[in-house]
Amino acid sequence: MKQLFAILGLLATLFGATTARAEDPPSVRLTPAPADASDTAGQSTTDLAKKLQNPIGDLYSIPFQNNVNFNTGPNKGTQNILNIQPVIPIHVDQDWNVITRTILPLVWNPSLQPAQSVPFGTAPITFSAFLSPRLPTDGWLWGAGPVAQVPTISSRTLGSPVWGLGPAVVLVKTAGPIVAGGLVNNVFSLGGTTGRNATSYSVMTFQPFLNYNFGGGWFVGSSPIITASWQAIGAKWTLPVGAQAGRLIKLGGKLPVNLLTGIYYNALRQNFGATWQWRTQVAFIF
Repeated sequence: MKQLFAILGLLATLFGATTARAEDPPSVRLTPAPADASDTAGQSTTDLAKKLQNPIGDLYSIPFQNNVNFNTGPNKGTQNILNIQPVIPIHVDQDWNVITRTILPLVWNPSLQPAQSVPFGTAPITFSAFLSPRLPTDGWLWGAGPVAQVPTISSRTLGSPVWGLGPAVVLVKTAGPIVAGGLVNNVFSLGGTTGRNATSYSVMTFQPFLNYNFGGGWFVGSSPIITASWQAIGAKWTLPVGAQAGRLIKLGGKLPVNLLTGIYYNALRQNFGATWQWRTQVAFIF
C-alpha cells in the first residue's frame, strides 16, 4: 500500500498550495491546431477543470487514478488498483480531433485463497480513440471510435490473454458550471475459450458523469464506473453509487494539476466483488 500513502501525501500537500496565473510551456502538436485548442496558458483553473471533466476535452493530460477496493474476494481483503491513464489529442484539422485514451492498471491483490492469486501485476491495457468535432454545438460534444483491450497481463489471474475489440461512444453537455454526459463501450474478445476458466469475454463499461464547478478550480460530482460482464458465471453487474470532490490548481503558477477524492458503494456487484471503493486521483495537464 506504499503507493496509496504516497498519493495521499501528495494530495494533502497540493490541496494547501496557493495558485497563481502564469504562462505555461507550449503544447506539442502532431498537426497545427487553433491557438486556443489545448494551450493551458491564460486559462483559469475552473476552465481547465471543466475541460478535464470532459472525456474528449482537448487537453494533454496524465491522470493517475488510485482505487482501493474493500471487502474483495472470498476472504474480504483489500485490493488496490492504480490506473495510469494518458490522454493525447491528435488534431486532424481545424474542425476535427481524435482523442486517444489509454488505461494501464497496476494491481495489488489480497489473498484470494482457495483460488490462485498473485500479490502484484499488470492487468490488460484498454485503448480507445474518439473522433470528435473540435467545437461543441449548443454546448453538446460527441465522440465515437474503437476501443481495444491489449493482453498485457503479467499473470493469468489478472485477466484474459486474448485481444479484444469493440465500439465506444461519448456524449458531453457543458452548460455554465455543469459538465455532464456519459461514455459507453463494449469490448468483445477476438477468440478465446468458454467454460469455467474461460479466456473469451464480452464486457460493457458505462461511465455517466455529472460535475458542478464552483470557481477557483473547486468542483463536486459523481462518475461511477458501471460494468456488465456478459459471460460471467453468476452476477454480471457492478453498479457503484457515490460522489467525489476535488480542485484544480497550478503548481508554481504554471503546471495545472487536478486532484480529487471520492467514495462509492457497489449496490450491485459480481461474485466476491468489493463492497466499497475509495477513489483518489492526481492528473497532470500539459
